[in-house]
Amino acid sequence: MAKFTTLESHVVPLPAENVDTDQIIPARFLKVTDKDGLGASLFCDWRYLPDGSDKPDFVLNEPASQGASVLLAGDNFGCGSSREHAPWALVGWGLRAIISTSFADIFKSNSLKNGLLPIEVSKAVHKQLMATVTADRSAKVQIDLQSQTLTLPDGTKVEFPVDGFAKHCLLNGIDQLGYILSFEDQITKYEQSRP
Repeated sequence: MAKFTTLESHVVPLPAENVDTDQIIPARFLKVTDKDGLGASLFCDWRYLPDGSDKPDFVLNEPASQGASVLLAGDNFGCGSSREHAPWALVGWGLRAIISTSFADIFKSNSLKNGLLPIEVSKAVHKQLMATVTADRSAKVQIDLQSQTLTLPDGTKVEFPVDGFAKHCLLNGIDQLGYILSFEDQITKYEQSRP
């Protein structure tokens, strides 16, 4: 997992509310156990026409969205089933952070474990940012995980909460298993001291 320290990016606006994990990654793609290639299936039913070609008016297909690392989502993003494939697909497309007014708890937890930072902001901040990035698709935000601040395009800084353990793992580019393995020497020493 790549370290997450600071990030500057333009933003993909997706104002839909209550986007569930089946919309993020449809159930037919859950048979895989490998993350590779899931980004191509992100929002599949919204993103592609029946013949498999891109829907030109879907936000991820717009030229202004290409290269973005931040998604600005509507309220209650990631609701529904607990599939870990949802953050896998979002990261596979190239996203590293999602900004919303709220996230489903399991989705939020799965995201943090997979290198995707969910940032909760107030409705007022969300409304302001949505208006800004909709009007100017090149507008950028800056995210500083260490200080837990989001800098809006106008320079306003907003603090956001993040779990301390998840923050440690993101800053160091490790998942939970990687954290445990960082204590391998101590674990081995302890095991060798046991009769």
